[in-house]
Amino acid sequence: MSATTRTEYDSLGSFEVPVDALYGAQTARALANFPISGRGPDGDFVEATVRVKRAAAVANRDCGALEDRLAGAILAACDRVLGGEFRDHFVVDRFQAGAGTSHNMNANEVLANLANRELGGEPGRYDPVHPNDHVNQSQSTNDTIPTAIRLAALAKLPRLRAAVDDMAGALEELAERERDTLKSGRTHLQDAVPTTLGHELGAYAWTLREEGRRLEEAGSALERIGLGGTAAGTGLNAPRGYREKAAEELARLTGRPITPHPDMAAAMQSMADLAHFSARIAALAGELTRISNDIRLLSSGPRTGLAELRLPPVQPGSSIMPGKVNPVMFEMLNQTLYQVVGQDAAIQAMSRAGQMELNVMMPALGSALFDALEWLTAAVTATTERGVRGMEADRERAREYALVSVGLATLLNRAIGYEKAAEIAKESERTGMPVADLVAEHGLLSREEFVAMVERAARTGEVDL
Repeated sequence: MSATTRTEYDSLGSFEVPVDALYGAQTARALANFPISGRGPDGDFVEATVRVKRAAAVANRDCGALEDRLAGAILAACDRVLGGEFRDHFVVDRFQAGAGTSHNMNANEVLANLANRELGGEPGRYDPVHPNDHVNQSQSTNDTIPTAIRLAALAKLPRLRAAVDDMAGALEELAERERDTLKSGRTHLQDAVPTTLGHELGAYAWTLREEGRRLEEAGSALERIGLGGTAAGTGLNAPRGYREKAAEELARLTGRPITPHPDMAAAMQSMADLAHFSARIAALAGELTRISNDIRLLSSGPRTGLAELRLPPVQPGSSIMPGKVNPVMFEMLNQTLYQVVGQDAAIQAMSRAGQMELNVMMPALGSALFDALEWLTAAVTATTERGVRGMEADRERAREYALVSVGLATLLNRAIGYEKAAEIAKESERTGMPVADLVAEHGLLSREEFVAMVERAARTGEVDL
């Protein structure tokens, strides 16, 4: 019967590794130690880690610290993983040893075994390429992991930005279509001055584009990396010129202006850039929450709610009430947004948990950041496609509310003063007579003239009385 494991050795002694695994003893120990979430590493994080290893091999080779033959084998191994092969050999749970040593060694072992296979060797023997001496050369977990987290977040950022811009674009299209649709404004959830549905929806779109811009701005700080700081930010065991050459290679691989961090020790000690970036994600989630809640209110009904908007029906809404249709896409969006805010709370706490030269919470911090980016991108995309697109206005309903709004008395302020306008508002509320009828009754304007003024004020903010 063939063996199912092979025996490998590390600094703690021997350990059994699955015979067909490309990882080694340290990864196998991590699998035994950390059966926590059942979730392996994020895909962009794996890719970012391998890019770091590739950049390190290039920099070590160009600095004369790694012979061409070994560097070439490591680069070939990296390129195969970056091409999509062997991803199932990156296996360490997201909750693992502090700082991410287990994930780092998982990458080192896989790439070393692939490189040795390229050179005619066997998995587990690490000759001539060693995981620590060659794949991890001039590096430490302490500088590779925070660099990989930054790169993974930057890889996800364009997808989120595109999803947010797409939602903004869909809202802009609807806003343009409804630019003259009269409706009542509402402040404090009470009647307010007239506006248009176009103004309301256009403001949502503007806010989303602005939040996307702010998020991109926060992301630019992640382009400064601490790779080359090694164990404590001093650059111990890294050759002169290594950090610059590694950053150049990462810039080439990512298409972003990656540069060495101006203070390598700070890049290792502080997770402030990641915390700030996460806070901007949470701010975007906050605005989306507000917008989602507004749309749920505006589409409430169909008879007993506001019903100024009609959402596309995407599934039955009740297991007991026939014909009921709920705003399920925006309900899903809200649930996701609250979870994203929760991830930010965890990130802020973990960013404060650094001690001395290192923040050992990086694996979980990175995972929370990746989840926030992934979940938000998916939820915004789905909501845009199945909730925002296909949304329609009930123009008659919106106009009806606008013309019975007590808030229309505000248009009388300049003509008769705040106090007399307030009396008309109170009379409208007491008697149920629309302000337009009371204006005509008081001889200020005909009903038709006042309604025309309301429509003009909603579009332009101008009042002529």
